[in-house]
Amino acid sequence: MSNYHFKRIFVIVMDSVGIGEAPDAKEYNDKGADTLGHIAEKMNGLHMPHMEKLGIGNIKNTAGIEAVDQPQAHTGIMEEASHSKDTMTGHWEIMGLHIKEPFRTFPDGFPKELISKLEQETGRKIIGNKVASGTEIIKELGGEHMSSGALIVYTSADSVLQIAAHEDVVPIEELYDICEKARAMTYESPYMIGRVIARPFIGQPGAFERTANRHDYALKPFGRTVMNELADKGLDSLAIGKISDIYDGEGVTESIRTSSNNDGMDKIIQTANRDFTGLCFLNLVDFDAKFGHRRDPLGYGKALEEFDERLPDLMEECRREDVIIITADHGNDPVHHGTDHTRELVPLLVYTPAYTPGNDLGVRKTFADIGATLADNFNVKRPENGTSFLKNITK
Repeated sequence: MSNYHFKRIFVIVMDSVGIGEAPDAKEYNDKGADTLGHIAEKMNGLHMPHMEKLGIGNIKNTAGIEAVDQPQAHTGIMEEASHSKDTMTGHWEIMGLHIKEPFRTFPDGFPKELISKLEQETGRKIIGNKVASGTEIIKELGGEHMSSGALIVYTSADSVLQIAAHEDVVPIEELYDICEKARAMTYESPYMIGRVIARPFIGQPGAFERTANRHDYALKPFGRTVMNELADKGLDSLAIGKISDIYDGEGVTESIRTSSNNDGMDKIIQTANRDFTGLCFLNLVDFDAKFGHRRDPLGYGKALEEFDERLPDLMEECRREDVIIITADHGNDPVHHGTDHTRELVPLLVYTPAYTPGNDLGVRKTFADIGATLADNFNVKRPENGTSFLKNITK
């Protein structure tokens, strides 16, 4: 028996699975956005029986998913308090931060002086320099890159500088070194870019394929998070998927990489078979990267159903001293205009076998309520933001 109410808390971020427009969605040009709802409509109903039992249908009226009388999980809705709708801001807020200034984006490409400096630092020319889909730009410029050795640089609606290179043209270690140089020159004003991302690929023109050797170089969080407090106390803060990249390793005691949503579920189930005390934090990026940004509602829906199929495997490993928290970091409505994230409410599902059926956790005014609950449970310094719901899930 641990000295804490719950010995292990698993947090799963279903990247971009929003559940309807946030109160301030109009300010972000996202009126009417509804990631989960619109996917369910396109699928003619989602088949997610395990999430249904947990209570996702009690949070949101969703085609194919019913509300249940006694949900297995405590259920609620969270609003994002920070002034943004990107991955880093959402995750940082989950662990207790409040970001007032959104990261800078580059809808017209990066300034010439930055591109020139990057060319000088790396000794390679740069092609691209525009907003683009990662798969489409390597189709367009991959052949030229292979013949010239020039780096493919592009951005998106997010605050990212992405560098794509063929692994046979630019070795992985060189690409990582290039990204570290780019990170160093974009860390502060006037650029303040949220993430620099290495995007290696393989194959031949007409058949390029991105590899699992992606690596994110993020800004460090602008303050201490609950993860820092856990690690400093000697507790586990296990990061699965791109979590360590998002926090630039801050507060991470162990980083476990993944290649897909399914691999992420494999890794969290394997971790649940270990003995640890503290946090296990998983991001499932495929929802966002493979389906949201590519505006593929049917692929997104299938991925949601596949996630649902894996949930029992994790729940079976869940002990009475465990909690599973399922949420999201923003929306990415695949039927919305453009290819950007969408400003949405996110679900909050909190499952523990020790306390069922679940309670209604209401509408939480910040994602930081999760971080506050973690701090409350593990008796570490609480973040400045957020209200713990620990008492609501232990009765």
